[in-house]
Amino acid sequence: MEGVMMRNGKKYAIAVRKPDKEIDICIKDAKSTDDIWHKIPIIRGMITFVDSLVVGMSSLTHSASFFDEEDAPKKELTVEEQKKKDAADKAIMGGTVVISFVLALALFFALPYFISLLVKKIIYSDMLLALIEGIIRIGIFIGYIWAISKMEDIKRTFMYHGAEHKCINCIEQGLPLTVDNVRASSKQHKRCGTSFIFIVFIISVFFFMFIRFDNVWVKLVARLILVPFIAGVSYEFIRIAGRYDNGIITVLSKPGMWLQNMTTCEPDDDMIEVGIASVEAVFDWKEFQENNIGMFL
Repeated sequence: MEGVMMRNGKKYAIAVRKPDKEIDICIKDAKSTDDIWHKIPIIRGMITFVDSLVVGMSSLTHSASFFDEEDAPKKELTVEEQKKKDAADKAIMGGTVVISFVLALALFFALPYFISLLVKKIIYSDMLLALIEGIIRIGIFIGYIWAISKMEDIKRTFMYHGAEHKCINCIEQGLPLTVDNVRASSKQHKRCGTSFIFIVFIISVFFFMFIRFDNVWVKLVARLILVPFIAGVSYEFIRIAGRYDNGIITVLSKPGMWLQNMTTCEPDDDMIEVGIASVEAVFDWKEFQENNIGMFL
């Protein structure tokens, strides 16, 4: 909604532009990234994928709460009532994440699969069918992004998304984190979630080419089971893309970067200020630039 979430290690900050135009900053603890599972390639990507869904939904809920309060009279709650409210909020958020994930699987994996079956009578190659399915999947995703981008609230969300990217790019260029420097920075970033989703769709094509079952439903279930593993593989690519900058990585990152033109918009200065506030709440960018001065030369 009207805010930016910035994560750094074990903490993340949610900065929200409230209805009174003040910026509220909430700092929360993220799940530990020190356990053994976060050190195993692919597995860590699967865990991070689920964790990102939960954190993202929590951030949206936190942001929206300020505008709910504006519409409804504020009521003081007892300790017991607050505990019940927090438990209910967690249950609703958990249910929302599960439903969102199921709907995403249905829209972006099950639907393209069934559409591709319509040409099965004239195309006998499983590999070619998997390629057609992948093209349909990407087409549905692009159409979905285009459709929701026409909604005013989503457009503002994409503007805040742009502010987030611009802040990170400003820091990684070695520039002071000011409104003017952030405004001049790129709104595209290799580690973006949009690029991650696009990589998931691309890699899924190659995995699905080798699923060989005669039963239509068994083949669909096999696809759905593979999705978390594919997300883990995609996460590893995004990690590499974020750390290295060479010709191959740049070429492979281009499609996802292009897609970010649809999911990020140029923010206004107020939004940039929110982005800066979220960064500074959990990240000492000056220390980072001092310790990495060689990469900016």
